[in-house]
Amino acid sequence: MKNLINFLLKTGKLKKIRRSGWVLRKVKDPETIAGHSFRLAILGWILGKKKEINPEKIIKLALIHDLCEVYSGDITPYDDILPKDEKKQKELLNKWPRFSDKKKKEYIFKKHKKEWESLKKIVSDLSIPDQKEIINLWCEYELGLSEESRFMKQLDKVENLIQALEYWQEDKDFPIVPWWIQIKEEIDDPILLDFVYELDKKFHPPNFARQSKKAPDRKHGMQKRGKLK
Repeated sequence: MKNLINFLLKTGKLKKIRRSGWVLRKVKDPETIAGHSFRLAILGWILGKKKEINPEKIIKLALIHDLCEVYSGDITPYDDILPKDEKKQKELLNKWPRFSDKKKKEYIFKKHKKEWESLKKIVSDLSIPDQKEIINLWCEYELGLSEESRFMKQLDKVENLIQALEYWQEDKDFPIVPWWIQIKEEIDDPILLDFVYELDKKFHPPNFARQSKKAPDRKHGMQKRGKLK
């Protein structure tokens, strides 16, 4: 039990760690990593039933997918390219970052390595069976080895969009465009496309079409056009 308590104290830190993307954009009282994982689990549980996939695995994947961030931190694509000048920072954060294939591979490798070392450190207090289960689930999620993990990887982006839309609703200067671009380029699951369509109807940023030609198309119109990591 002592080791379990140590594990819980480690993972409990996620209730205080703010998500980097919101911090970079100077959001007031930004969401925590634990808050994101909680709503992702709820979303996965409800929408996963529509896909008729394993609900227990869905919830487990949601709960463990960001455990590594206790030590690795919430790594973003902007971390190595963000300029020091505040004005240039704001301009960059208003865009969805584009990288060459080489840079994408370097970023993914660096991120994965750091998170893997962090995950091993976090689960070290648990029993061997529990360690193996969490590590296997995390690898399954990272590598997209199952229908559940591939669904949750896309749903992770959708939950990010919901949070971005909530921030945009509170502050119309919030740069919402990058999240719509990401959704258009990375989501192809029919159930999630339906869900995003309903989000679009509920929030629908005014003048969005004039802000970007990459505005999301209407129902079933969005198409996957190559993932950005």
